[in-house]
Amino acid sequence: MRLSAIVEKLPGVVTRLGADATIGGICADSRRAEPGDLFVAIPGTEVDGHRFIGEAVSAGAVAVVGERVPERIHGCPGDGFSYVQVKDARKAWGWCSAAWEGFPSRDLTLIGVTGTDGKTTTVSLIQAVLEAGGVTAGLVSTVKARLPSAESMEGDWTEVETGLHTTTPGPDAIQDYLAQMVGGGATHAVLEVTSHGLAQQRIAGCDFDVAVITNITHEHLDYHGSLEAYQQAKASLFAGLSGSFRKPGVPKLSILNRDDDSFRYLRQYEADRQITYSMKQAADVTARDIRFDEDRTRFHLCTTEGRTAVETPLVGAYNVANILAAASAGVGLGVPLEAVARGITAVSGVPGRMERIDEGQRFLAIVDFAHTPNALREALTAARQMAEDHRLIVVFGSAGLRDREKRRLMGQIAGDLADTVILTAEDPRTESLRTIMEESAGAAETRGKRRGVDLFLIPDRGRAILRACQIARSGDVVIACGKGHEQSMCFGRTEYPWDERTAMRLALNGETLDTLPTARASKRR
Repeated sequence: MRLSAIVEKLPGVVTRLGADATIGGICADSRRAEPGDLFVAIPGTEVDGHRFIGEAVSAGAVAVVGERVPERIHGCPGDGFSYVQVKDARKAWGWCSAAWEGFPSRDLTLIGVTGTDGKTTTVSLIQAVLEAGGVTAGLVSTVKARLPSAESMEGDWTEVETGLHTTTPGPDAIQDYLAQMVGGGATHAVLEVTSHGLAQQRIAGCDFDVAVITNITHEHLDYHGSLEAYQQAKASLFAGLSGSFRKPGVPKLSILNRDDDSFRYLRQYEADRQITYSMKQAADVTARDIRFDEDRTRFHLCTTEGRTAVETPLVGAYNVANILAAASAGVGLGVPLEAVARGITAVSGVPGRMERIDEGQRFLAIVDFAHTPNALREALTAARQMAEDHRLIVVFGSAGLRDREKRRLMGQIAGDLADTVILTAEDPRTESLRTIMEESAGAAETRGKRRGVDLFLIPDRGRAILRACQIARSGDVVIACGKGHEQSMCFGRTEYPWDERTAMRLALNGETLDTLPTARASKRR
């Protein structure tokens, strides 16, 4: 592909110097640059990609996209390599990636799901609803991507993991996934869109048709700086609907939660149709006669297209809200109501989301991804219903170098809702783990918890989960929150292997998962 064919698609081009080079690939990491590549130099918070232009060119890159004026670029822009100056290099990377793949989102009905909590579950529900309605739909979440299988017969699809931690993949990966979906015959795709992914322009070049919100609560203020900035990042998915590429016969839909404060400001963004859902008030899609059981939820799904009974193995009020969001998307895209109900029932669970671990124990053991104050409250509320008259024991922590206010809020919530609180590690990074745990412990103490009685600080997460299982009695509920599906935990700047579900299984059998540095420290003591 010629450089000019890419540049003509880029927004915010300031100037271009040099030959119309033939491009063999696109990268934003100089260490991965190969001969013929276009290198995108992205200024970051810690590392500025412009510093590595020389390395990329030495490795064979024939063109560079960056934000600096040519005079400030080391080397020979326009002579030794072609140079394109843009206003926003992050956005340019997304558009370059989309152009390279032929703008695959324009051949798909593209649904984006954003929010603080419930995104992964809602994405899975929407994909299942579409499939039940006879639609071939791909999926990209922070857990997995559903893609055409390259090794199986035509029409087969497979699932691949998308990463260790919760974030939207880079634009090169997203566009590659979308292109694979188009090549596999998909007509729809569902994307989980995080606030980081929006703020960092990872979905630039994606033309969305449906924007879905779960909720917007206290999270990621360390990165965004304020709740308003966080809200603005989420809102950008909705703001971009009206200006995105128009596909024949595909409406632009906005799916809004009337029970969430986000409804107040998201309703202002234009769409062909706004569909509202609610558990508490009048809306286009609602739930009536809700019945919560230990292992399933039943209710009547009421929509503008009619009413139908729904039964799902997903538990908790927050999952009813996720289901309503997914049903709203299905209704808006013309999926028959009966198919919507079938799709909802088909989703038995999402890895690491209220996932039960059964090793024959006499109490209920659950692993959940709840890592925000609101998610922890919802998870513990659901677990409390399961425990009935028995005890609820929670194991959780708070991440280092992230929003510190969460530590106090989560400590208070756990202190209010759980009978026993065990604080432990959750990606402390370069912060003091002891300091993090103390902040949550102090908050739990304000709710009446007592150290050594119903409040424990155990730095090693494997031992913390083991302790919870050791003190559990018949009928109790043990829930480990914060890691869910993730496969690593960060201490310092190193990612150590960690699997919460394996840790719970080992603990139920009297053993510990000893992959973290805290495990070695515990053994030395």
